[in-house]
Amino acid sequence: MPVGGLLPLFSSPAGGVLGGGLGGGGGRKGSGPAALRLTEKFVLLLVFSAFITLCFGAIFFLPDSSKLLSGVLFHSSPALQPAADHKPGPGARAEDAAEGRARRREEGAPGDPEAALEDNLARIRENHERALREAKETLQKLPEEIQRDILLEKKKVAQDQLRDKAPFRGLPPVDFVPPIGVESREPADAAIREKRAKIKEMMKHAWNNYKGYAWGLNELKPISKGGHSSSLFGNIKGATIVDALDTLFIMEMKHEFEEAKSWVEENLDFNVNAEISVFEVNIRFVGGLLSAYYLSGEEIFRKKAVELGVKLLPAFHTPSGIPWALLNMKSGIGRNWPWASGGSSILAEFGTLHLEFMHLSHLSGNPIFAEKVMNIRTVLNKLEKPQGLYPNYLNPSSGQWGQQNHNPRGGKHQAASGHWFSALIALTPNDTSGSWPSFPITSSNHVSVGGLGDSFYEYLLKAWLMSDKTDLEAKKMYFDAVQAIETHLIRKSSSGLTYIAEWKGGLLEHKMGHLTCFAGGMFALGADAAPEGMAQHYLELGAEIARTCHESYNRTFMKLGPEAFRFDGGVEAIATRQNEKYYILRPEVMETYMYMWRLTHDPKYRKWAWEAVEALENHCRVNGGYSGLRDVYLLHESYDDVQQSFFLAETLKYLYLIFSDDDLLPLEHWIFNSEAHLLPILPKDKKEVEIREE
Repeated sequence: MPVGGLLPLFSSPAGGVLGGGLGGGGGRKGSGPAALRLTEKFVLLLVFSAFITLCFGAIFFLPDSSKLLSGVLFHSSPALQPAADHKPGPGARAEDAAEGRARRREEGAPGDPEAALEDNLARIRENHERALREAKETLQKLPEEIQRDILLEKKKVAQDQLRDKAPFRGLPPVDFVPPIGVESREPADAAIREKRAKIKEMMKHAWNNYKGYAWGLNELKPISKGGHSSSLFGNIKGATIVDALDTLFIMEMKHEFEEAKSWVEENLDFNVNAEISVFEVNIRFVGGLLSAYYLSGEEIFRKKAVELGVKLLPAFHTPSGIPWALLNMKSGIGRNWPWASGGSSILAEFGTLHLEFMHLSHLSGNPIFAEKVMNIRTVLNKLEKPQGLYPNYLNPSSGQWGQQNHNPRGGKHQAASGHWFSALIALTPNDTSGSWPSFPITSSNHVSVGGLGDSFYEYLLKAWLMSDKTDLEAKKMYFDAVQAIETHLIRKSSSGLTYIAEWKGGLLEHKMGHLTCFAGGMFALGADAAPEGMAQHYLELGAEIARTCHESYNRTFMKLGPEAFRFDGGVEAIATRQNEKYYILRPEVMETYMYMWRLTHDPKYRKWAWEAVEALENHCRVNGGYSGLRDVYLLHESYDDVQQSFFLAETLKYLYLIFSDDDLLPLEHWIFNSEAHLLPILPKDKKEVEIREE
């Protein structure tokens, strides 16, 4: 029962309900706070206390509480949860809710138990305090205001659901336009030709072992020679098949491509009763199918891509339109990762849908896909950015940033604990720039260009490029963000290595993840469009990031980079924590080498790429395929026994392109999504696919 409905029962007989009812003339006193009697105040206090108890009790009794508590209070040992199985990331790939690429999100094996316990308890306290603030703000509203807000939210969600469930009229007939630059001549240089052939042989080795031991499953276990399936895909199968389609095509592995196409046609099924990661399914499956269609013109790929896109639409059924991270493919019910800032959506996840959804509208003739992702922009552009930066968490219900301290009086954000914040500043290693970022002191904001944030920035730039440079809003958002990143996060080490730190827990953390290494290529790719006089600067910035990431490889025994590396405690570009020393066949460094080679033709990028090829062959290749490594600093290999699907989709593709001529997939005609799947530029004067008039 609403609080307002209880109050009249406790009014005084003289001036309240009894007095008014019997006397006939004495009206009810005003309902303002000053008019509340002692008993009424007691009832309000009782209701508020019950609400607090309910919020706190939910931590222990809601359905996900067992997972939450197990992650907070009982950490599994690294031996039981090997880093190899982690591909979370915002950012960022994951085996379960604590993993996820969320390209892009926070990743890694369990760290120091005491520190992890303290971090998780602090997160619970923050979420609890946020819930109390929201409850207090809600109780300050009039009952009719609360009811109106609820009805408006319900109406909006219901309208979205009805619209998305409307019968899809089917795909329009199309005339496929042959793609540009998908057939490449052999490199003229014999040494380069031999190296490119070697990379193609690596692809054959990875593919043939997947086919032999894990065909139709998501990924391969190359040591135990069986299948490996991540919970990221629910019951959807064939992640490696769909991820590898375009790599097979451009390497002219025609027989293997036809095998993969037949499997997609006969076995790829999205009618599953399981929960999937919207982000991962989008970049791998939707992106892979779109790319295969644009390269081959095979209608089955367009049909499957649009079918899957329709299945993902219920993820956007939130009050703000910011999509859920997880979606049950059958029921259409969504939710967010339990660990993500009190149920927030992750920047790198909801920000990495734009390219694919724009192409879904283009190929289906249905604008709903484009409308969904353009609404994400609308929400973001209404929000204040702390010093121009985008926090990693956003609440899909309120449409406000997660993990920040809100001052209901409208003043500047205040630190939750200013005293310990100052102490931490004093204890944190200094960077050579001699200054700290001028953030509002918000101890709980988390900003990263690595896991949890990375591909959001990538997609801003590529949205502008993919629009044939007509999406000026995306261009402005990208360069504004890059300027803020350079001001507040980019630093130089004492020896001159440029790195991108993270703003986390109230201070600048001098750590750079492998995922962050994509940024070198991003800076270089956007250099031509930079503000006046800045083009060379951004190209050089890309080169500096590439050099730093190469150093992270070169300073390991295996000559392969760790998951994260640090610039503190007297070390530079070295992983100092055990849960950061693994390598899971990641592509980001090869991605930056590819862009830097294409844009500068500096031979060192081919040299560095070949060093990586040799390291992969020496340390990751096994009889059953390619495996990740648990520790790149060891003298002997400790395998994680997973051949990630992105190794075929990204790592080998980028390496192949580095040793190919520039006329293979020229950058002026193609965009790579976050999984290295190919999407053509959509010219402003004509459509890449012409829809026939009936």
